[in-house]
Amino acid sequence: MEAKGKNRRKESLKKRRREELFNKRREELLKECKVAPEVFEEVLPRLEAFMAPFVEVFRRSEPPQHAITYVRGLLSNLKYKNVESIAYRFGQERMPLQRFIGWADWDDAPLRMELARQVGETLGEEDGVLVFDPSAFPKWGTESVGVARQWCGRLGKTDNCQVAIYLGYVSRQEHALVDTRLYLPEEWINDPGRLEKAGVPKDRWCHRTRHRLALEMLNEKGPLLPHSWIAGDDEMGRPYWFRRRLAILHERYLLAVPCNTLIRDLDSEPPSYSGRGRPPKRPWQRVDRWTEALEDDDWTEVDVRDGAKGPLLVLITKRRVVAKTPQRQEGHEEVLVVIRWRDREQEKVTKVEYYLSNAAPEVELAEFARVAKAEHRIEECIRRSKSDAGLAKYQVRNWTGWYHHQTLSLIATWFLVTETRRGKKMDPGHHGPADPRRHCVDPLQCMPSRHHALARPRTRKASRTQRTRTLLLLEKTQPTSSSELRETADVRQSN
Repeated sequence: MEAKGKNRRKESLKKRRREELFNKRREELLKECKVAPEVFEEVLPRLEAFMAPFVEVFRRSEPPQHAITYVRGLLSNLKYKNVESIAYRFGQERMPLQRFIGWADWDDAPLRMELARQVGETLGEEDGVLVFDPSAFPKWGTESVGVARQWCGRLGKTDNCQVAIYLGYVSRQEHALVDTRLYLPEEWINDPGRLEKAGVPKDRWCHRTRHRLALEMLNEKGPLLPHSWIAGDDEMGRPYWFRRRLAILHERYLLAVPCNTLIRDLDSEPPSYSGRGRPPKRPWQRVDRWTEALEDDDWTEVDVRDGAKGPLLVLITKRRVVAKTPQRQEGHEEVLVVIRWRDREQEKVTKVEYYLSNAAPEVELAEFARVAKAEHRIEECIRRSKSDAGLAKYQVRNWTGWYHHQTLSLIATWFLVTETRRGKKMDPGHHGPADPRRHCVDPLQCMPSRHHALARPRTRKASRTQRTRTLLLLEKTQPTSSSELRETADVRQSN
């Protein structure tokens, strides 16, 4: 017992020393990561040039300036990024900007089409990943469009909230949100008076599930975004009909499914046939119980990327299966992919995720791991938009205002992404000894390479007797932050 206690104390001491060294190095790097004044002076003119393709849809001279003002406000350091705060921040009257966001008759759809076109041209890769993910906005009251008691992931419970479905694009270069749809619960669809009061267009007065909304975005934006995969969380992967529909559309998917999904293992031996009656079929099994029966040699270790505390290792396995349909029949053949996420320090399994895919069984495990990791990127996209571009900080109630705000917030986030990429292109670190961090907008972007999401994963069997390694490139950027840029802006304005 004493020996075990000494070992634990030694490990704890080593861990504290590593953390102290890391924090010290982090502070040194943060001091270097300051925006040069000449860089910031070019930001606002670049914002107007950046907004030019988006504001071409406006017919009058006034709305384009309102759009630019609103995006500037979303990127500012305002605590409450509503219309009133933004108008007063830039010395404008509240009502014109409020009318522009809340009820002005301008179509936001072309702006999102332009956003998708730019993202596809800038970040597009043949094996890019389209990711669908629902996100909830807690709300009080009953007047805001689409608000109802429904599952809110942010609160971890069923509560009063609005739910939107987001489309994100992930490549090895970056990740960005591209489109969104507001989900209307059935209680709204069954109340025409409520729909009319909230300004919902009549062509939306029919119930569309979250998966139907995802298919709409795929149909509109898919051709603009080079991709070879569709990904999503277990809410998107749960319905069999949605996976089947993607297969019919010739879209290759890797969708998470709940742990109680029933499957038949096609690679296992079928029950012995007695010679009488119908040959017995393989039994239905829950994916979690099927996973528990696996041996250690059935798993392969994959290093998916360098994390903040070292390599991020997962254990992964795959198997040919058929899933049970709601009609209690066998679905089409799919590949079950199970990933175990491990704790970096204690090497314990912290999370197990289950995926179903219509990809060929010959697809390498490293590729499945890359797409599974890309599926998590949309969560970073949404957090980035909420924290730096006011995605959730709105005070609009009707349909028009919600879409206007969301569209301009997505555009503001894309501007941050383009500025970060521009700063990296200005980085002379690869060409000489000059300070490579003087143009860095975000301090987090100036961290050592272990903080980047660039991955060169290697795979190896979990067994000690046999090991293999394979390189796998993943996306290489961190979420963009505008905090340092905003601090510099305030200093410049005060001077």
